[in-house]
Amino acid sequence: MAHARTDNDVTTGMRVQDAVVKYGFIAVTIGLFLFFASTEPAFRTSGALFSMLKFASVTAILGLGMTYVMAVGGMDLSIGSTAGLAVQMAAMTMVFYNLTGGTAAIVVLLAGIAVGLLNAFLIVVCKIPDLLATLGTMFVIQGAKLIPVDGQSVSAGMVLPDGTPAPGKFTSAFLMIDRGAIGPVPYPVVLMLLLTVVSWFILDRTKWGRMMYAIGANPEASRLAGVNVGFYRGLAYVLCGLFAAIGGLILVSRIGQGDVNAGASSLLEAVAVALVGTSVLGIGKPNAWGTLLGALLIGIVLTGLTMKGFSYYYQDTAKGLVLLVALLFSFTISRKKVRYTPAT
Repeated sequence: MAHARTDNDVTTGMRVQDAVVKYGFIAVTIGLFLFFASTEPAFRTSGALFSMLKFASVTAILGLGMTYVMAVGGMDLSIGSTAGLAVQMAAMTMVFYNLTGGTAAIVVLLAGIAVGLLNAFLIVVCKIPDLLATLGTMFVIQGAKLIPVDGQSVSAGMVLPDGTPAPGKFTSAFLMIDRGAIGPVPYPVVLMLLLTVVSWFILDRTKWGRMMYAIGANPEASRLAGVNVGFYRGLAYVLCGLFAAIGGLILVSRIGQGDVNAGASSLLEAVAVALVGTSVLGIGKPNAWGTLLGALLIGIVLTGLTMKGFSYYYQDTAKGLVLLVALLFSFTISRKKVRYTPAT
């Protein structure tokens, strides 16, 4: 005779499901960290820990920018190209025009805001779907950033298109953006944590954040309630462009040249960490702390596999598999309604 499921069985099953949804992602992250820490002694050192955090900083900052866009129900496919544009513009400002690192930083941040405003104009004013608008912006940026340099990476001492040597170089102060530290904590890690706290405060503790989440949940209901939907959607894309530029500043100070391929993989990683972050504690919506943990997960995987000597193609495969497992908690388990049919 089949065993009849009781109310206690139903309650237990629901509790187990809730626990998996809320803590599954965190368990995956902790489990991977403990695995690499136990199998690779170098992984347990403070130097390796800060190096991992520093590596994850660019992905986390770009992911935070994407979090704002996803909060309003959008997507920005141009975020990686914007980071790459920041790399090129910073290098050109210092190497081509022999200006200071501070000037380069200002130019880059303004460029990121300009890209965000362009996306906002196309999406909010021109009513172009966000995927199509930002896809077009992505291609425009990818081509436009190569035109002034004839498709070459920008580095000190290079020959300009007119045949003369470049007069400038990367300043030591600018390179400190990535290479400096407060005590043992690298500047990129400090900036990553600061921007995470700021983003958490904006999204969770201010009217602006509440309006963004409301628009992402139901833009028409928000509009009928008197919310300026266009303003908040546009603001999200401007913030995304700004965060992409900040990530690009860290990246260019890290590599020390205007690499034409910089930011190529940033789009997928930014989208991934922002999506994965929705599964943290079963929140089910884009959030700053979840995005940060998503970036740390990628950092743990790549750092651990690098220490184990795996080639880059193994790393990409492992990273993809881990992300799929983490996404499972957000897009499958968290939406699955367990129903038990009591036996009669």
